[in-house]
Amino acid sequence: MRVTRAWSVGLVLLLAAMAPQQIDERPNGPHYNLNIIGVPKSKTASMTGNSGHRIFVELGRKGESVRSRISLLQSTEGVFRVLDANGTDGGAIFQLPEPGTYTVWARPGGKPGGSARMTTCVDDPDYDDLICSTQSVIAIRERGRRKFENVTEELTTIQLVDGSEPALACGSTSVSLFDPCLEDYLWAYDNSGLKLLQLRFYYMD
Repeated sequence: MRVTRAWSVGLVLLLAAMAPQQIDERPNGPHYNLNIIGVPKSKTASMTGNSGHRIFVELGRKGESVRSRISLLQSTEGVFRVLDANGTDGGAIFQLPEPGTYTVWARPGGKPGGSARMTTCVDDPDYDDLICSTQSVIAIRERGRRKFENVTEELTTIQLVDGSEPALACGSTSVSLFDPCLEDYLWAYDNSGLKLLQLRFYYMD
């Protein structure tokens, strides 16, 4: 898997299958697995099995993305938990601890083809529009061996435009997940045919 950082609207992280000689740098030890599974709009996703370690989102197709929302709630118990697995009916819900106690790693899976963009956002009632980070994870499933890549920053912070109203209100262009200066955190998942994105949350010592 290759990591490419490029500037367009913002900084993006490119996850793609890479040459076998690349070293997998993800840590060892206790972790939580979460599979984000793309399903056709007409398909009814099963909400049973897999011990709650999966979220279903709309599949979309190449060249025509479709957005699903994964609302994020802070866990006061330090645990990860899927509260609503169905992101095809308006939004899934995922509970996770405050950042700083874990790292997040991702890789695209399934058959080659398809891609997805995953962005940390807020749907804060104090603002008219959805506020999304300028930094995203972009997962592209290509042929070859897949590697996990570190996406902790992309999925646990919102990078704001310098001088924007929310940046001025928060006093920074980098806002951590669940910072009270913003409300209603979520991941916006724009899927263009990616059938599986695997996330691993590794606990830090």
